[in-house]
Amino acid sequence: MKMRNIILLSPLLLLLNMQHTASASKGVVASLKAKWHTTPFLLETSEFIGEDGNEKFWQFVDTVKELTVYKQGESVRSYYNLVIKKANQFLTDLQVNLLKMALSLHFYSPAVHAFQRIADDEPPPEACPAFVSVHGQHSCSTKKIKKLLKAAAGRPHPYLYKNDHIYPGANKTDVPVVILYAEIGTKKFTTFHTVLSEKADGGALTYVLRHFVATPKQQKMLLSGYGVELAIKSTEYKAVDDTQVKDSKTIIKAEEDHNDEVQGFFFGALKKSHPELQEQLGELRKHLLDSTNDMAPLKVWELQDLSFQAAARILSVPRFDTLKLMRDLSQKFPSKARSLTRVAVNSKMRKEIEENQKHLSETIGVHPGDGELFINGLHIDLEVHDAFSILEILRSEARVLEGLHNLGVKGEHQGTLLRLPANHVTDSYALDIRHPAVMWMNDIENDPMYSSWPAGVQELLRTTFPGVIRQIRRNFFNLVLFLNPEEEKSVELVKLSGLFYKHKIPLRIGYVFVVNAEDEIDGFSDAGVGFYRLLNYIADEYDLSQALLSMASLYNRVDEGEALTTDTISAFLKSKFPKAKAERIFGAKSEYDDRRKEGTLFYKKSGLGALPLALFNGIPLSPDEIEPDELESIILQHIMDSTTAFQKAVFMGHLTEGTDVVDYLMEQANVVPRMNPLILSTDRKYLDFTSSPVVSDWEDTTMFSFLDSRDKTAVIAKRMKYLTNNDEDGMSTVTMWIVGDFQKASERKLLLAALKHLRASPGVRVGVMANPSGRPSEDNTTVYRAIWASLLTQKNKAVAEFVQKIAREQSYQLLMQGTKMKDLLLQGMDTDAFEKKFNTLEVNFVRSQQLFCRDVLKLSAGQRAVISNGRILGPLDEQEEFTAEDFQLLEKITRSSSAEKVKAQVKLMGMKPKHASDLVMKVDALVTAAPKGEVRRDVHFLKESHSVLQLSPRENEVFYDVVAIVDPLTRAAQKMSPLLIVSGTVTAEYELEHLLLEGHCFDLSTGQPPRGLQFTLGMSRDPIMYDTIVMANLGYFQLKANPGAWMLRLRKGRSEDIYQILSHDGTDSPGDAGDVVVLLNSFHSKIIKVRVQKKAEKMNEDLLSETSESKGLWDSIASIAGGGPKKDDGEKKEDGLNLFSIASGHLYERFLRIMMLSVFRHTKTPVKFWFLKNYLSPSFKETISHMAEAYGFQYELVQYKWPRWLHQQTEKQRIIWGYKILFLDVLFPLAVDKIIFVDADQIVRADLKELRDLDLEGAPYGYTPFCDSRTEMDGYRFWKSGYWASHLGQRKYHISALYVVDLKKFRKIAAGDRLRGQYQALSQDPNSLSNLDQDLPNNMIHQVAIKSLPQEWLWCETWCNDASKAAAKTIDLCNNPKTKEPKLTAAVRIVPEWVGYDNEIKQLLKGIRQREDDATSKRTPSQRNDGHKRDEL
Repeated sequence: MKMRNIILLSPLLLLLNMQHTASASKGVVASLKAKWHTTPFLLETSEFIGEDGNEKFWQFVDTVKELTVYKQGESVRSYYNLVIKKANQFLTDLQVNLLKMALSLHFYSPAVHAFQRIADDEPPPEACPAFVSVHGQHSCSTKKIKKLLKAAAGRPHPYLYKNDHIYPGANKTDVPVVILYAEIGTKKFTTFHTVLSEKADGGALTYVLRHFVATPKQQKMLLSGYGVELAIKSTEYKAVDDTQVKDSKTIIKAEEDHNDEVQGFFFGALKKSHPELQEQLGELRKHLLDSTNDMAPLKVWELQDLSFQAAARILSVPRFDTLKLMRDLSQKFPSKARSLTRVAVNSKMRKEIEENQKHLSETIGVHPGDGELFINGLHIDLEVHDAFSILEILRSEARVLEGLHNLGVKGEHQGTLLRLPANHVTDSYALDIRHPAVMWMNDIENDPMYSSWPAGVQELLRTTFPGVIRQIRRNFFNLVLFLNPEEEKSVELVKLSGLFYKHKIPLRIGYVFVVNAEDEIDGFSDAGVGFYRLLNYIADEYDLSQALLSMASLYNRVDEGEALTTDTISAFLKSKFPKAKAERIFGAKSEYDDRRKEGTLFYKKSGLGALPLALFNGIPLSPDEIEPDELESIILQHIMDSTTAFQKAVFMGHLTEGTDVVDYLMEQANVVPRMNPLILSTDRKYLDFTSSPVVSDWEDTTMFSFLDSRDKTAVIAKRMKYLTNNDEDGMSTVTMWIVGDFQKASERKLLLAALKHLRASPGVRVGVMANPSGRPSEDNTTVYRAIWASLLTQKNKAVAEFVQKIAREQSYQLLMQGTKMKDLLLQGMDTDAFEKKFNTLEVNFVRSQQLFCRDVLKLSAGQRAVISNGRILGPLDEQEEFTAEDFQLLEKITRSSSAEKVKAQVKLMGMKPKHASDLVMKVDALVTAAPKGEVRRDVHFLKESHSVLQLSPRENEVFYDVVAIVDPLTRAAQKMSPLLIVSGTVTAEYELEHLLLEGHCFDLSTGQPPRGLQFTLGMSRDPIMYDTIVMANLGYFQLKANPGAWMLRLRKGRSEDIYQILSHDGTDSPGDAGDVVVLLNSFHSKIIKVRVQKKAEKMNEDLLSETSESKGLWDSIASIAGGGPKKDDGEKKEDGLNLFSIASGHLYERFLRIMMLSVFRHTKTPVKFWFLKNYLSPSFKETISHMAEAYGFQYELVQYKWPRWLHQQTEKQRIIWGYKILFLDVLFPLAVDKIIFVDADQIVRADLKELRDLDLEGAPYGYTPFCDSRTEMDGYRFWKSGYWASHLGQRKYHISALYVVDLKKFRKIAAGDRLRGQYQALSQDPNSLSNLDQDLPNNMIHQVAIKSLPQEWLWCETWCNDASKAAAKTIDLCNNPKTKEPKLTAAVRIVPEWVGYDNEIKQLLKGIRQREDDATSKRTPSQRNDGHKRDEL
C-alpha cells in the first residue's frame, strides 16, 4: 500500500520510576480465534470485490467458477496467490494491497459466516454440497428447479437482505425468487449457476447467491487487528499466590546456567577451566551484568530528555528502519530506557520540535505529548478507531484518490480537491416565504401591540432563565400555514395560531389559503371560495390582521371533528355584519375575489406535499409535528432551538442591527425556491466517470454492450455534445443531461424546460440522450436524430433555437402530418451540412445510449431522467412535472454542494474550456458521491529539517497522505506502531466469543425510553437465545450474538402484551415491519434504533406495575424462564440461592474457591454462582465444572460490554468495581429475583438463605455498615469527617464486600439507571469515587435507599474489635492500611478453618490435574498441541 508518511516526533517529558528485576527478558505471544470455523479466502475476496458493485461481484464469480479444484493439490500460500491473481483482473494495484490487508484481518469473515448461519437456519438438506431454496422448498438438484418454480407461486417470497448478491438478470418483481446456497469456485456451484443465470437472464426467476460451505474446515478462524495489554499489577498488599511462585528461584538459576554469556565472556566455560576462580568470576559476572542492565533504576536527571533522545535515536537509523525502531522503543521501553540516556540530542532538533509544538498547538490544537494520526487530512482518533475501521477509511479514500488519479488530477491539485469543504446533504431545506400569497396576521416589528418590546438584536445575548422565550421586536420566528379552509384539520390549526397571537408569543403568523382556482365559481356553493371572499371583505372593511383574527371566531363555530360549510360562513356574516350584502360578497361576480388564485399557484409552484402544511422559518414540519396536539410544543421547541443559531450569528457579527431578519433567514444556503422532494432527497446516486476505456466507439453496439458500467459511462461522457451558456471564462460549472424518448410529449416538455433554464443561467450546459420506447429505428428517433445532427453541424445559438422549435408540440404535429425535417430548419442554419448528417445518421449509437440507460441508469425503455454533474434523478414518473423552476433548484443544489469549489480549482489547471468543463463534471460527481466525514485538516509544520521523517511514494503512484504526530515513548506510539514482533515463552490464546448488537429504544407517545421493556434475540428456529432490558439511560440495550440473521422481538408477557414495535432504523428489514431482522456481518458492533408504542387498549397500563390483571411483569418473566406460573399465593417459589462474585488473578481465584466451599458448609439450600466472565483465568474456567460436579452446585458466567456512551475506566481494578455496581439490572437473566454479592476473600459462617430472606423494608439493596468498634483505626475512618460526614448525616457509610439486591425492586425503581446517571456525572472528575463500588451507592443513599444489614453479617479485623468476632456470620479479609499485612498471612492468622478449606480445594484440583494428565498421555502428539489454554474477549 503506497503512502506518504510524515512523522513528527513530538516528545513529552515522562517521569518513570523503574524497578530492577533480575530476570531474563520474556515476551508474550497472543492469538485470537473466532467462535466460528475458518472461512475460505475465495469467499472473503468475493465480498471485498462485491463492495465495488454487484456487477463486478458477478464478473469475478464467473471468472473463478471452478477455482477450488486447484485447492486440493496446492499449498495454502499457492492457493492464496492464485486467488489474488484472479482478483487482480478486477482491482488496481492499490486495491490489491487493500485486499491483502482485508484478508490478513479476515475483515469479511463475519459476512461470509453470516450467510453460512442463514443457510444453517433453512436448514440444508442432508449430504448436500449445494442447494436451492425456492420459497421455502429445498433441492440439491438442478433437475427439480422447474418443478419447484411451478409450485412457488402460492407461497410467500423469501426475505432478502441488503447484502444479498442478486444476479443482474431481467429482475422482474413478479417472478419466483431462487436462493442458491453454495461455495463459489466448486463444480456443484457451477452446475447450479449455469442453470440459474440463464433462467434469470430470461426473466423466469430472481437468482440470489448466499455463501455456503458444506464441509467447513474444523479449525477456528485466527483473527488479527486486536491487541492485548500487559498491565502492571499493584502488589501493595503482597497479593501474590504463593502456590504459583514457589519454584521461581530454581527457574532463574537454571536460566542463569543456560544463558552464561555476558559481554562476550562465556562464564560456563571459564568456571570449568578455572574452578579455583569461581568466586572472582561470579563477582566479575555480577559487575558486567550491573553495568549493562537495561532495567536498572534511572536517576531523575536522566529522565528529563528521554523523549527527545528517543526521537534522536529513531532519526539516526536508515529511513526504512525508523518505524520498526519506533515500535520497539515504544513497546519495550523499560528495557530500552537505559540505552536511550546515552543518546546525544541535537540542539537544532530540540529547537525545531519546540517551535513545531507551539505551531501545532495554535493551529490544530495538538499539544506536546499528544499522539495524532491523519490520513488525507482526516483525523483518526486512536481511542475510537481500530484496524477494521481504518481499513474502511483507507478503502473509501482509495476510491477518491484513484478516481482523481485516473482523471489526470495529480500533485497539489489532488490534495486541494480532496480537502474541498463539501456541503453536507441536508434534509432541512427551507422554502422562501417572501411571497405575496402569504397573508400575515401580525408583524412583530411594526404592530403597536409589540411596541414595548426591545428591538436590538443584541438582546439575544442577554442572560435569561433557561426555557424563557425572549420577547424582541424582530421577526425572528415565522410560521406559515398552507391550508384548505374546508378541511377538518384547518379548523384546529387556525384556532391554535389564534392562541399564539393572543398570548403574545413572538411568532409572526402567515396563511396561504389554497382554494378552488376556477374562474367562474360561486361562494355560496364552495366553502373555500366563500371563506376567501369573506376574508377579503373584512380586510377591506377593517384590515388584514383583523380579518385573519376573525377567522378564528368563524372556526370557533365549527364543532370538533367537523368541517367548515357555506352555511356556517353565511351565518357568521349575518351575525357579525348584518348590513353586508351576501350576493355582493359571495356571488359569481364578487367584488372580493382579488388574488384568490395566488395561494393555489404558490402552493403548486412550491412543490410541497399534502395539505395542511406548516413552515417554521420556511422549513416544513412533518405531518406528525402539525398534529394540533403536538404543534404547540413543537413550535416552542423550534423557537428555543433557532434562538441558539441567532445568538451565534449575532455574536459572530453576521446578524447586525441594520439587518432585515427575514431577508437574512431567506438568504441562507438551505433556502430554495421550490421544494421538489426528488431533487432535495438525501438518497443520491452518482455516475462514475473515472474509467478510461480503450475504445470510445458507440456506433458498434455489440462492442458497447460488452463494456462494464464505468466504461459505458466514460464512452457516453466522451461522445456527448452540448448546448451551452458558458461563463465569461468559457467554462460550464453545471452539466445537465436530459434523457428520454423525444417522440413523447412529456419528454419534449422536459427538454423545453431545460432549455428555458439554460437561457437564463450562465455556466450551464445541456446534453441530450435518447431512450426510445422500442428498439431504435429511423421512425422512432426522428426528433432525437434531428437534435443530434444539429449539435454536430451547427453553431451553439442556432442549435438552441432549432432544438427549442423542434421540441414544441406544433412542430411535432407537423412532422407527424408529413412535413419534412428540412422545412423546419431556421434561417441562418447550415442546411446542407444538417441535411447530409441527418440523412446519413445510423441508429446504432442510439441503441448504445439505450443500453446505457438500461444497464447504468436502470431505466426501462422510454423512461425519463435528468442528470446533473453525474447525479441521477430518475426515472421520473409518467405524470411527474419537472419545470424550469426545478432545473433552477437543481442547479442551485449542484453549485452549492461542491461544483463551484471544484470549478475554481480546475480553472487553476489552465485547461481548454471544453476539457475543463468535462473535468468539473467528473470531479464533482466523484467528490460529492464520496461519504461525508469530518472536516479534513491541512497539517503542516513550520520546519521539517531535524524532527520530521518523510517517506515519499514512488513517482506516478496513487498514495495516501499520512501524517503522524507522536511522542515515541507514549501509549499512542504503541498503538500507531504495528504489533508484529513478539517473542518469548508465554502463549495466550483468546477466543472472540460474541459480536455485539447495540440499540436505543424509545416510546413514540412519550419520546422517552420505555423503562423495563424487554427484548429477546434469536433465530427463526430458536427465537429466544438471549434477552435484555431497556435502560432508561438513552433507551440503551445490548445483546450478544454472532454472524448471522437475527430476529429481535418483544419478550412474551407484559412487554408484548402492552407494547408494539412501530418502526426501526439500522436494521435489515423494512422500517415498518413488526419483526426486526438484523444481519450481523461485520466485526463492528451494530447499532439500531427501535421505536415502540403502547397498544391502544393498554395506554394507561404501566409496564412495571404489579397490580394489573396479568399478575405482574416479574411473575411473567419467571414463567417464561421456566419457573412456571404460581398456582396459588400460598405455593412457594423454587428455593435457591443466587450468589454473585468477581475474581481477578490466581490468588483471588484461590480465595474465591474457599469462599464457595464455606458457603456449601453452612447451607442446605441449592446454590447457583454467577461469576463475571471478563476477568476469570482459563484455568479457573476449566476447573469450575469439576468443582460444581464435586459439590453439587450450579454456576453461570455472565458478561456485559461497558457501553460506549458511559464514561470509560482504564484501570483494571476500577473497571471491576464498576461491574460490581453499574450493571446489576442487566447483568443477570430477568428471571433472577434476588442476588447476593460476596467478595472472593470472604469466609461464610452462616446460612446465606437468612440474608436472602431478610426483609429489606422497601429498599432495593442491603449493605453492611463499616464497623466502629476497633477504635485504634479511627484515624483511617474517612467517612467520619469532611464531605462524607455532611453528606450522610445520621446515616452509616456501608462496605461493598457483601450486599443483597432485590432485583425486582431494583429494576422497578430504575435504580441501575439512577446509579449510572450519577456515575456519569461524578466520574468525569478523576478525584471522585475513589472506591467506586462503595462510594457510588453511599453517595446515592438519598435517591436509592440502602437497608443497613445487622453488623454481624460482615466482620473485618481492620475495623471490628475482637469481641465481636464470635458473632460474625461472614469474615472479610479487608486490607489493613496501617499494617499492610499480606492477604495469605492474614487469612491463616484470622480464620482458623481457612487452611482446612484451602487443603481440601488443593486436593480437589490435584485430582482434576491428574485425570487431565492421564487423558493427555493417551492422546496423539498432534492432539496434544491443540491444548492451548484459551480465554474469551
